[in-house]
Amino acid sequence: MFVDMPLEQLRDYRPERREPAGFDAFWDRTLAETRRHDLDPVFTEVETGLALVRCFDVRYAGFGGHEIRGWLLVPAAADGPLPCVVQYIGYNGGRGLPHDWLTWPVAGWAVFVMDSRGQGGGRAGDTADPVGGTGPQVSGKLTQGVLDPDGYYYRRLYTDGVRAVEAARSHPLVDPSRVAVSGASQGGALAMAVSALVPDLLFAFIDVPFMSHIRHAAEITDEDPYAELGRFLRGNRHRDDQVFDTLDHFDGVNFAARNTTPALFSVGLRDGVTPASTVFAAYNHYAGPKDIRVWRFNGHEGGESAQVAEHLKAARELLAGRLPLAAGELVP
Repeated sequence: MFVDMPLEQLRDYRPERREPAGFDAFWDRTLAETRRHDLDPVFTEVETGLALVRCFDVRYAGFGGHEIRGWLLVPAAADGPLPCVVQYIGYNGGRGLPHDWLTWPVAGWAVFVMDSRGQGGGRAGDTADPVGGTGPQVSGKLTQGVLDPDGYYYRRLYTDGVRAVEAARSHPLVDPSRVAVSGASQGGALAMAVSALVPDLLFAFIDVPFMSHIRHAAEITDEDPYAELGRFLRGNRHRDDQVFDTLDHFDGVNFAARNTTPALFSVGLRDGVTPASTVFAAYNHYAGPKDIRVWRFNGHEGGESAQVAEHLKAARELLAGRLPLAAGELVP
């Protein structure tokens, strides 16, 4: 079933934003505090059995100077700076194994895969989160530290995402002027936030993004991860204002309104995890050049390999010096 409002309404759905006072100052302070720690990127080439791809195990300092792991994969024949995609991962996923990430190096790009701290129950991860968060929470990451913006889990994760761009740009096989970000679901939330916080990126691929229009999402879906908020507030009955004030600091709609990076979005009209209205709320507030692919009969999987084909098509246009967008164009 279609789980949200009709497409005709979604096209124009631009709800009022709930932006906390000091939003920009909060993020300026967060990044300034993190940049007091040396980035200290370390790239160690590893043997993978992939004859056509070189792979580097990556370590760099993220939020708080904490060690973040990742992969950098490049075509084996590469001998000069390459365009690079910084890839972010969905909820509960980790960096996995190098052969999970072959699309971009096969297409002639570098790919920098950021491991998500404290996650990895789906695809395996290797990065600990040394900060346990403060206060009560339910299982999962969405409520970890949710009573205080400074202690909230996504403050650390979004900052790790910014530092991933900086680490990718530090490698001699990456062209720092041609770095894009990409991700689906939680990865899409990261791509949205990072492309707002790092305004000189080449492009952003933002698929079925999580963490957008969060107040609304918590009211219209019982699917996890948003259902974690309902379970938390069911027991913490008098803390909803405090919780949503924290979440407003991390809402993709507020990042979208500041974002000037060209972006390609995607949405599934049968998505109960990130309902279509939450995606369109961010898309319609997005301040930069943009386009969206609408997958009418798909849920949270979105376009899957068909959306990857859209990414590759856009990448070819970018390398040809053309902006691969026609604002507002929808795939039926």
